[in-house]
Amino acid sequence: MDEQRRELPNGWVAITNGVVSAVGSGAPPSAREKIDASGCLVTPGLVNVHHHLYQNLTRAYGPMTDSALFGWLRTLYPLWSSLNEESAHVSAWVGLAELALAGCTTSSDHLYLHPRGGGDLLSAEIAAARDIGMRFHPTYGSMSLSEKDGGLPPDNVVQDHDEILSASERAVQQHHDRAHGAMVRVALAPCSPFSVTKQLMIDSANLAERLDVRLHTHFAENDEDDAYSLEKFGCRPTQYLQDVGWLHDRVWLAHCVKPNDDEVRRLGVAGVGVAHCPSSNLILSSGIAPVVKLRSAGVHVGLGVDGSSSADSASLWMEARQAMLLAKLVNGAAAGTARMALEMATRGGAGCLGRLGEIGELSAGSVGDLVVWSLDGPQFAGVVDDAIEGWLRCGPAAAKHTIVNGVPVVRDHRLVSSRVDAMLNDHARLAREMQSAGR
Repeated sequence: MDEQRRELPNGWVAITNGVVSAVGSGAPPSAREKIDASGCLVTPGLVNVHHHLYQNLTRAYGPMTDSALFGWLRTLYPLWSSLNEESAHVSAWVGLAELALAGCTTSSDHLYLHPRGGGDLLSAEIAAARDIGMRFHPTYGSMSLSEKDGGLPPDNVVQDHDEILSASERAVQQHHDRAHGAMVRVALAPCSPFSVTKQLMIDSANLAERLDVRLHTHFAENDEDDAYSLEKFGCRPTQYLQDVGWLHDRVWLAHCVKPNDDEVRRLGVAGVGVAHCPSSNLILSSGIAPVVKLRSAGVHVGLGVDGSSSADSASLWMEARQAMLLAKLVNGAAAGTARMALEMATRGGAGCLGRLGEIGELSAGSVGDLVVWSLDGPQFAGVVDDAIEGWLRCGPAAAKHTIVNGVPVVRDHRLVSSRVDAMLNDHARLAREMQSAGR
């Protein structure tokens, strides 16, 4: 997935000090350690550009399984209000482990919930990413409009304007790494136009420019979003983005299901990124994002697994397959290919995060993040002609090896960490505690 989109039969990748030092075919160079990928497909590590890791504590929660977005949020906010440092840490660890098992090496997270007395949730999840060895792009998310202000969330999970800006700047100063190959970078992420004030959107954009970090928010997710924008702001969502200073290449947006053709053009001209979340959009009956049009317009389209209580599964492989199938449905069979979906899962995500040439590809100087996919077993029997199409059309596929920064996180389909059982036990306890509050 380099700029030439090279595909190398009988290929090898050399990683030195966490960075790809060479890529080629034929006899590999000598190395201190070798991983045999015979009969396998090797791709760049997949990049997840939208998630809410803490939501795996409320997976498949019964009272909201038949709800559209706004009703779903109103049901779950009271449960999530008990989030604290322990539950943020454990849910992030388990969520990142799940991502790694399906070939993800870099993940963002949209942490917009900061309950009173919950502690430093962002630092808690960053510690989890460091422990498991994942490359991480957390965002300091925010909500400033509660139910009493006409918003959706309850009062105890929102912050005031100045508190949000101060905490956002502190998070960047404490955690953001600007170096090539950084393992942690922080972005600013007001949750959505219906949970923050217009002034917070403006001030967050100004702060991101001053700090030189990226911006993220939910955008045009469904018909309710469009109706809210027209009612509250007197314009469609893309015009609102422009009005608050968000229509530029520092921004990536989650969902983007409902842009019209003119908005698609404007988003492309502005150079924004879009996190396509196909499974979550289908489960919440939000619709199908026009990703083929967006890509043609110049938008960086990546993939997101979204929250684990909407999509309920954190597999970038599954999202790539879903994206391929939906593109075929909407735009014709030739429009949705495995290579298109793989590009969204790698280079598209790198574009969203401002890291093209660094993550999401295998070339000299890119980070040493890759996945080895086994193509054997009954589910891949008959895949002879095209390994990439076979990888995504067949399956399901799990990573045989997931390498991050030159270090195995998953080896032979198993997490390398010795803490898996303990973290799952803690997660089960915390999930029961959180869900019992809603019964």
